[in-house]
Amino acid sequence: MISFFPDLNVWLALSDIGHRHHAESWNWFGRLPPGARLIFWRYTQIGLLRLLSNSAVMGEYTVTLERAWSIYDEWLADPRVELYPEPRGMDAGFREATERFAGRAASKWVGDCYILAYAKQSQAVLVTFDRALYEFAGKQGHDVVRPG
Repeated sequence: MISFFPDLNVWLALSDIGHRHHAESWNWFGRLPPGARLIFWRYTQIGLLRLLSNSAVMGEYTVTLERAWSIYDEWLADPRVELYPEPRGMDAGFREATERFAGRAASKWVGDCYILAYAKQSQAVLVTFDRALYEFAGKQGHDVVRPG
């Protein structure tokens, strides 16, 4: 069984019919191999709830927080989708992922390194529309795909 670790941008695209990547994310989702598993984690859960109920992001497709929870619950009802707890070894994996930035001030890469460490510790393929994260993950030897 292969596990996929969708970034928040992928979960949002799958959940929002008005998202510019909605069609390509559903195309990817529809081609998942039998037995594939998709991982939600606390960050993507919180992010999806926040973004779906944010009018600056969603515009005319903004939903209430109650409806955002329903959308999340619909995802969890799919047998391919699971909410994963933080895997063992995350602290060491996160530190390892940030090593190349140790001599710099903190930046957006801190969050990206955490995403990469989580995917690696979960033994999952990272799925993202974020070009910089996609390229960075590939250079670091991580399994990563762009939906489409």
